[in-house]
Amino acid sequence: MPDLKDQTINDFGEQWTAFRDNPGYYGSADLLADLFGPLLSLDEVKAKRIADIGSGTGRIVNMLLDAGADRVVAVEPSDAMLVLKDNTAARAEHIDYLQVPGEQLPPDLGLDYVVSMGVLHHIPEPAPVVRAAYAALRPGGRCIVWLYGYEGNETYLSLAIPLRKLTVLLPHRLLVVLSHGLEWILTAYIALCRILPLPMRSYMRSVLAKFPRSVRRLTIYDQLNPAYAKYYTRAEAEALLSDGGFGDVRLYHRHGYSWTVSGTRPA
Repeated sequence: MPDLKDQTINDFGEQWTAFRDNPGYYGSADLLADLFGPLLSLDEVKAKRIADIGSGTGRIVNMLLDAGADRVVAVEPSDAMLVLKDNTAARAEHIDYLQVPGEQLPPDLGLDYVVSMGVLHHIPEPAPVVRAAYAALRPGGRCIVWLYGYEGNETYLSLAIPLRKLTVLLPHRLLVVLSHGLEWILTAYIALCRILPLPMRSYMRSVLAKFPRSVRRLTIYDQLNPAYAKYYTRAEAEALLSDGGFGDVRLYHRHGYSWTVSGTRPA
């Protein structure tokens, strides 16, 4: 039996080889700006050298290049590397592909930024990844991560955590079927959020409502599939970077349900 880390990598390899596409708003630089929030503007990405830890299908890699990044180091340990290369083939001259876990990002790359969007909360021991990000940055370089948040998700987690005890055991095809069924409920909930002040209303209206239904199904699958998922409190999210040596740690409570965290390697 693989350990939890290896099982999670395998889970995402299967997920991203099944869900290969990044259509519309889901794959746009506009969504990247929403993920960064006030902590980093897309203008600051232009002409910069950036590593993306946990590149999956290449969605964030393409977003960064759309925003004007000069070069991206795409780090993806799973079998999704084949999908990543296919989805970014037209811009391969701007990308370095590394099929290794995040903690094996090489040091002394002199990068301007290291980003990891929606990845560290699936890593049981993220500290080595944060240390690798620190070592790969130039002095004054910044690390920006996006994490599932605990605050604002309490009602959702009361339902999702018990359900995940079952869904992490389901085979891929059965979980896909379940995701199709739950997507109808999600779409109805999004409609209700337009008229009622329901939990996660901002996220539903500002983000999920803009996704095509195929991506909403993927979003559900993504919540129910991985072997490991952690929902970070504000204190835990801040400590993740500060304990890794980063200074000027700043947080953004994105849509009231998740955390974007930025830290700077001291000059």
